[in-house]
Amino acid sequence: MSLRFLFIDFNSFFASVEQQENPSLRGKPVAVVPVMSENTGCIAASYEAKKFGIRTGTSVREAKDRCPEIVILGARPSVYVQYHHKLVDVVESCIPVHTVKSIDEMACELSGSQKKKENAIALANKIKQQIGKNVGEHIKASIGIAPNIFLAKTASDMQKPNGLVVIEQKDLPSILFSLELNDLTGIGRNMTKRLYRNGIYTVEQLWNAEKEKLHKVWGGIEGDRMFEKLRGIEVAVPETHHTTIGHSHVLAPAERNMESAISVMHRILQKAAMRLRKLGYRTSMIVANIRFYDGKDWADDITISETSDTLQMTNALKALLERKPTIKEKPLQVGVTLLHLTPEKEHTQSMFEDEDRSSALSSAVDELNLRFGKAALYFGGAHTALESSPAKIAFNHIPDIEIEDGKGGKEKKKKAKTDEKSFGKVDDFGI
Repeated sequence: MSLRFLFIDFNSFFASVEQQENPSLRGKPVAVVPVMSENTGCIAASYEAKKFGIRTGTSVREAKDRCPEIVILGARPSVYVQYHHKLVDVVESCIPVHTVKSIDEMACELSGSQKKKENAIALANKIKQQIGKNVGEHIKASIGIAPNIFLAKTASDMQKPNGLVVIEQKDLPSILFSLELNDLTGIGRNMTKRLYRNGIYTVEQLWNAEKEKLHKVWGGIEGDRMFEKLRGIEVAVPETHHTTIGHSHVLAPAERNMESAISVMHRILQKAAMRLRKLGYRTSMIVANIRFYDGKDWADDITISETSDTLQMTNALKALLERKPTIKEKPLQVGVTLLHLTPEKEHTQSMFEDEDRSSALSSAVDELNLRFGKAALYFGGAHTALESSPAKIAFNHIPDIEIEDGKGGKEKKKKAKTDEKSFGKVDDFGI
């Protein structure tokens, strides 16, 4: 079985971007956090910080104890997304990107003579050179090359930072035996415990287990897939659909009152509704939740007819909030989630609602906000929370900054002109 995939993992991505952007941070221990708070955890650490045992999840307080000189930086999602797209473009200039796995990982499929080991290595080195030349010398990548994506990712983790590891079919399985079970993608803490309960403590024991046993351990076909992926087989995975769309937000001190909390909930509902439409879905259930200072939670849900209309969802959220009991404790965190998603193409149009009219209104609001920024047109419930709930960055989710923060509209504002023929007047939509 020949080499087939090349996997790229950008090392300490968020921290490396910050060091690339700010030369004064280079060579220093740096940690990136979602919010500037002593109680939060690090979402990225530079390699200088990792030498002190600081990792993803390390609390800010512990990071400072371990390394008093560490520089703590608030995350800048829009900057990381910009770098992500630059890196995709650079890799695409060398080889087509097969799959973007996360904001700091992507896989490429080798073809023709690229499948020869020496050519694959040369390609990997070319990618590294182009990254340094066109994105920045402080953005490092570890690259793994193997017969399937799973093993290529495993190889990329075996030598960091800036590594290059090839796993050929002839190297299997012995090359994997020095790894821990949780070094393998898909084996987290809970799965490790489950494997232990079934007498599997090492990667060698995992490799030697029968497919039927892994099927039982995983509780289904994922065990069969693990059996095959360990052997270099590229496993076809069914196309997945979104099951939920939602946002949560830890309230700033000034927002920790019920009036502000409700305004923030309307803001994040409007963001979720815009994402829903862009992804091509409708929802038929809305869940709202509030966490309070005393640790108690309130949550409720409401079922509605399938919709992608912000106004209908807003009315549903109002109905939910009217059912909320009176709670004297201060709110700390709020969230809104859209459930029971249906692809737009599978939706059956209602005989009793003017869906074309509501869709036109929602589309007009989306277009105006993309042109002029998130505050161009919005539903009044979010009036005092327009700057709340900025984009959140996660390794497995690449936010659409235009939707999350409204940045695209602000950048285009000077150039764009309202086209009444395209949008109609606001009065035409009855608001």
